[in-house]
Amino acid sequence: MGRLRVFALAAFALGFAPAALAQSWPSKPIKIVIPFPPGNTMDIMTRLIGPKMTERLGQPIVAENRPGASGMLGLDFVAKAPPDGYIIAAGQGGNLTVLPHTSKNIPYDPLKDFVPIAVSTTNYLGIVANPDLPFKSVAEMIAWAKANPGKLTVATNGEGGFPHLAFEHLRLMGGFSFTHIPYKGSAAIATDVIGGQVQLGIDGITGLAPHVRSGRLRLLAITNKTRVPLWPDTPAAAEAVPGYESGGWFGYVAPAGTPGAIVLKLNEEINRAMKLPDVSDKLVTAGLIVVAESPEYFGEIIRSDYAKYGKLTRDIDFQPQ
Repeated sequence: MGRLRVFALAAFALGFAPAALAQSWPSKPIKIVIPFPPGNTMDIMTRLIGPKMTERLGQPIVAENRPGASGMLGLDFVAKAPPDGYIIAAGQGGNLTVLPHTSKNIPYDPLKDFVPIAVSTTNYLGIVANPDLPFKSVAEMIAWAKANPGKLTVATNGEGGFPHLAFEHLRLMGGFSFTHIPYKGSAAIATDVIGGQVQLGIDGITGLAPHVRSGRLRLLAITNKTRVPLWPDTPAAAEAVPGYESGGWFGYVAPAGTPGAIVLKLNEEINRAMKLPDVSDKLVTAGLIVVAESPEYFGEIIRSDYAKYGKLTRDIDFQPQ
């Protein structure tokens, strides 16, 4: 009888511990690790919502930049952190669903080492051309590329990066060929497309926007599945290649094993902060689409994109670097 009582008390304690932890949480500052340098989209977003979350949670939200290895260093740090809700990561599609298929030495498993909290925003890329080129749309670009095999030159921010794979996806669906010109940074892409050293560029719309508005770059299309309010006159690439979509996303994850009640509370506060006008207006102006969905919704995005980019890298026979 005594053993049964001890077993029952132990079972109760095991079940009660996560609930008690969630009720007392947070009792100290919460660190959000940003695996990129200051000024990155996730850095800006996190520093916008941090003070809003602090007001509600009663504990400071500390944004900490841990850049390196395309975001892998920061995410690896969080994957190995205690799963107690006090250290979480700002992640994005590139380092959670693309890098696992393009890097040989990724130190974490995005499907096993993290629990999704909230997808905060989605975004899209812009496909830009030098205004002096003979094509003014994606359909005309594809026709030109088919008539001139291999002569279309396209700049991205690196071999195996999200923009590179996004254009490879368009190539497969559109049935044309191109020559990839990898660059180390976004600024150099715009500079060389404007200067005519390379014909096309594909990159985040935020950095391209000033050059498009000045007329130095022609925006052929966006990679969102539909047109967006910020660029109402710019077609989605899907209008020329039906079914094509290559959107990115930004969101927050915690170490695997973080109690569900804490994940739900973080989800609630992140979503609430993201929807505040003084936050959402800034992000929409930067070309982002604010999202407020459940952890399960975010988890499905991660699994779906992980499978999508795994298949794409196999289809183009990409060799991990």
